[in-house]
Amino acid sequence: MKKTTAKDIIRYMESQKNDEQRQVLMRFFKTAKGEYGYGDEFLGLKVPQTREVVRHVARETELNEVSELLMSPWHEVRLCGLLIMVEQFKKLSVKKLLYDEAAIQRRDEILRMYLEYADHANNWDLVDLSAPYILGLWLLVPTHISKGKQEVVDELAESTNLWRKRMSTVCTWMTSKMGDPSWCLRYAEIHLHHPHDLMHKAVGWMLREMGKRVDMGLLRDFLRQHVHEMPRTTLRYAIEKMSEEERQFWMKT
Repeated sequence: MKKTTAKDIIRYMESQKNDEQRQVLMRFFKTAKGEYGYGDEFLGLKVPQTREVVRHVARETELNEVSELLMSPWHEVRLCGLLIMVEQFKKLSVKKLLYDEAAIQRRDEILRMYLEYADHANNWDLVDLSAPYILGLWLLVPTHISKGKQEVVDELAESTNLWRKRMSTVCTWMTSKMGDPSWCLRYAEIHLHHPHDLMHKAVGWMLREMGKRVDMGLLRDFLRQHVHEMPRTTLRYAIEKMSEEERQFWMKT
């Protein structure tokens, strides 16, 4: 059976173009001059539509074709490429394949491509829908990549690129989900004073998830140590699942 190519996928997605929805998305993702998404181009497809493309058209697409999707000027096409990588990484990470040599090599190949094209995941939705399920999951599975896992994430955190930095934080959703708070706490501290609102939100979100999924006591310990220096947005996100009384306590501290 003929494999689906990048050109097939792009042609199909372009045929679904919706000009009215395109304008909505361009405003929502801040594409005006001076905004963080400046210059991005949209077809006007909603995320469920792109997921349908992955599910029914593009799931088995070869990685060398995915790279062409990641370089597309269309936001939704880049998202499609990232979601293909997510689906393939998940499939290679099931229990029976964790230590399978071929699966390890394939996972590492996907991770390398993800890092190589990280700058093309250039908006918060592209990061948030991919980083936990590729980079975050990679932190939990066997690998043959010689560079240490913390070194890989540190390099993202130290980048001057906003989206790489967000990856280093948002990927910790997966490690917290699996019961390890150390990744979240490390990158929350590293990014605590980042000037961009999108990082304030990401750090607070990951702290909230760590508290919910691992230990609220650890979240409270972090707040006691940092509450006076935290951006208010970060604090509001971090305490969102607490009781009203406790939220008021932290906001007034």
